[in-house]
Amino acid sequence: MRNATIRRTTAETDITLSLALDGTGMTDINTGCGFLDHMLTLFARHSRFDLSVTCKGDVEVDDHHTVEDVGICLGQAVAEALKEKRGINRYGSILLPMDEALIAAAVDLSGRAYLGFDLAIPTEKVGNFDTELVKEFFLAFTRQAACTLHLKQMAGENSHHIIEGAFKAFGRILRQAAAIDPDTADEIPSTKGVL
Repeated sequence: MRNATIRRTTAETDITLSLALDGTGMTDINTGCGFLDHMLTLFARHSRFDLSVTCKGDVEVDDHHTVEDVGICLGQAVAEALKEKRGINRYGSILLPMDEALIAAAVDLSGRAYLGFDLAIPTEKVGNFDTELVKEFFLAFTRQAACTLHLKQMAGENSHHIIEGAFKAFGRILRQAAAIDPDTADEIPSTKGVL
């Protein structure tokens, strides 16, 4: 099984995150940030990764450390669960509609960290959630997962829809990229022989 459990304890957060790539989308998520819980639940359902997250963070300050550190832990878990990446598809992409929002997303599990982030989220907040933290989450994830991730908004006016579309798309493309190709199950998907 391609699983990982990450524990991260700092002066700002205390996180335990468990991930199973070959799951069914089961979740048990409590980060102390309701909107992040919602997005991670959507991510897990659409990736079909089983995801458990508990976080005690300094949310009395704001949600920044919680969101960033959960992104760090999720990225580390994906990297650990993929191991040497033998047999994976490596790439995933989608054009995902969410009502009036339309999100283009693509990932390469390349071993190289890069985030192309082009979401024009029109409001500073969704409920109590600072929308600038969406980028912080994906930056933290890509750095730790060592992947190339592009998220581009093609259309959209509603902040919740844009962010939700991005997280659903994120789940879908990671599911594609991490899936094992039965035709090349014993191969590393790179001419270098390593990812």
